[in-house]
Order: sequence, then structure tokens, then C-alpha cells
Amino acid sequence: MLTKYEVGKIVNTHGIKGELKVFPSTDFIEERFAPGMSLVIEHQKQEIEVTVKSTRSVKNFLLVLFEGLEDINLVEKYKSDLLYVAKENMQELEEGAYYYHEIIGLEVIDLDKDEVLGKVTEIFPTGANDVWTIEKPGRKDVLIPFLNQIVKKIDLEQNKAWVEVPEGLIDEN
Repeated sequence: MLTKYEVGKIVNTHGIKGELKVFPSTDFIEERFAPGMSLVIEHQKQEIEVTVKSTRSVKNFLLVLFEGLEDINLVEKYKSDLLYVAKENMQELEEGAYYYHEIIGLEVIDLDKDEVLGKVTEIFPTGANDVWTIEKPGRKDVLIPFLNQIVKKIDLEQNKAWVEVPEGLIDEN
């Protein structure tokens, strides 16, 4: 089995020419789904390597066509399957940049109060910046924008991130 990271879910087919409607769940969407990019469809516990032929955005979805699968009859079986990128197909990031899978699961610590806020469970790209969802045990989830003035330090080896939370950002109720 490959070491791989989820990049999207196939939610439906589109048209008769083999396009698949994909809900992306990744960072770097343009690079992940660029023509020529190699991805993996996990179908019935099998890994099927595919190459992106074309991609176009429609609302919150992507319409993706894979080389050699240009017919609805060839792709219908992949509805509800997950798409992955193999670890060896991921590019190196510049310093201070992180993949979503590196951030999800980090313990987040409020620097001012020196207390654990919770763990990052999801990341939402908003265009301007990403927003982390931090699950607080027994309390409402916290949304923290991934901005330098808020996220002060990330240590992947310790599996922790330290933040300075602006007043009013967290509902204490």
C-alpha cells in the first residue's frame, strides 16, 4: 500500500464524457488537480492510479476528467470513492508552509493563558487565509484564522501549535 493523503471525494458523475464531480479536501487544489498530476482512486480496497486530463471549477466542486476514463460507463463505479495523492508526488514546501495533514491533529495552546484550547480537526480555505477548526472537549468548537499575528509557532515534532487569541475571538460560553 502507498503512503497517501486524501485530496478529495468523488461525489457524482457529470455528463457522459467521464467527468467526475469531486469535492476537494486538500490544500493546493490547483496543483493537486493540474493536468498530468498523478492521483489514486481507492475503489473497493484497491488503489487505482489515474492521471488528470482536465479540471474545471464549478461552485465548491471540481469537474475532473482522467486520462483513459473519458466515458461515463468507465467512471460511474467510482461515485463515493476517495481520491489520494501519493506521498512521493507531493512537492517540497517553503519554510513556514504546511500541508493540511500536518496541521490536523495538532494540539493548540493559548500563549496568553498557557492552556490547551483543543486539537485541530478541520481546515477551511477561505481565499484570504485558512481557518482552523479546534475541537474543545465539552465545549463549542473554536475557529482560528491561520494568520501570522495569531498563529505564533508550529512544532510538528511536538505536535503542537501556539496561538495568541485576540479578545472576543473565542466565545467563552
